[in-house]
Amino acid sequence: MNHFMLPLTDKKAHEVNWGKRGIASDATRYGNFAMEHLINVILKNGGKRENLLAKVFGGGKVLNQMTDVGKRNIDFAMHYLQMENITIDTTDVGDLYPRKVIFEPTGGRAFVKKLYNLQNDTIAQREKDYSKNIEKDNVDGEVELF
Repeated sequence: MNHFMLPLTDKKAHEVNWGKRGIASDATRYGNFAMEHLINVILKNGGKRENLLAKVFGGGKVLNQMTDVGKRNIDFAMHYLQMENITIDTTDVGDLYPRKVIFEPTGGRAFVKKLYNLQNDTIAQREKDYSKNIEKDNVDGEVELF
């Protein structure tokens, strides 16, 4: 399972500051790194490409005053999966609401709850703060391109 905040970065793999002990971290906040990393970890642990199924959630336009990053993430994910010939099993994308996702990796089940009523502005404030800093912070983690 991955959760990326932006679809792409123009940084190249050799420009990224990789984390200690090969642990993925901030690099996976970008879709192009997150998807490569996820697939590679699955394949390294014995998964077979022909058995991969994707479940795609999110991409809500949570903050009206910001650009529609969610739509760009949805478009990226759908295009990426199509290019990699990975079947999309389930989707719950777009709309205005953040989601809570629980994934059971052993059975492949996912549970999604749209958060219609927020009691405070915590999520909105975190998204605003994160969007201000995402391009400034160093990116590190491990990605092996295949």
